[in-house]
Amino acid sequence: MSGYIEARVVARHHWAPRLMTLTIDAPVPPFEPGQFLNLGLELDGRVVRRSYSIASAPGEALEFLLTELAEGALTPALFRLEVGAPVLVDAQAQGFFTLRWVPPAGDLWMIATGTGLAPYISMLRAGEVLRRFERIVVVHGVREAAQLAYAGEIQQLCAAHPGRISYVPLLSREEPAAGMLAGRIPSAIQDGRLESAAGVELSPERSHVLLCGNPAMIDDTMRVLGERGLRRHRVRNPGHVTTEKYWDA
Repeated sequence: MSGYIEARVVARHHWAPRLMTLTIDAPVPPFEPGQFLNLGLELDGRVVRRSYSIASAPGEALEFLLTELAEGALTPALFRLEVGAPVLVDAQAQGFFTLRWVPPAGDLWMIATGTGLAPYISMLRAGEVLRRFERIVVVHGVREAAQLAYAGEIQQLCAAHPGRISYVPLLSREEPAAGMLAGRIPSAIQDGRLESAAGVELSPERSHVLLCGNPAMIDDTMRVLGERGLRRHRVRNPGHVTTEKYWDA
């Protein structure tokens, strides 16, 4: 298949029902944290492919954080793959949701819902965020605590860099434990709970915000941030918010 190479599944880690990290081994050239690859499988005589953000750092085996959708075009088949199974992958990573395009700022907010967390894990592992920003806030919105993938790894980073990294999980359908918030991300920004939990102010003067995940979350959060004077960042029109709308399929 032109533009594809054959990879092999080397690990599967289930975080919760219908949520897993799929790890594959593939000779893909170096990529930038935040980029994505298309994975593909031959199903019913045709190759079905979908884009997934890379969760691993450059130089590591390729990790993808996946949610299985019952009616999805590809994720049900990916969830059936066992270690050693073949899978097609792009020969080259793509995408512009990378730190290369983020302007200088004091604080970096990495806000995600669901599997939109994946590019932030890649960025955190690679380490550039710690060299470029004074404070980093990782915000992860999910329905239930069991869906907080990579929570242990993020908490270890917080402990290793006290006062530099904050982690704020939000649960929309479950009572939150200590250190978590209830509800949706836009409302937690609007009423000030998110800044209070992070110990960091969201401001046009110091903040750059990355948004990745559910398109509805991104649209609503953009509206709330706009009320604070933070606008979408474009190369020719610099701003404060960089977005990546992301759905599993």
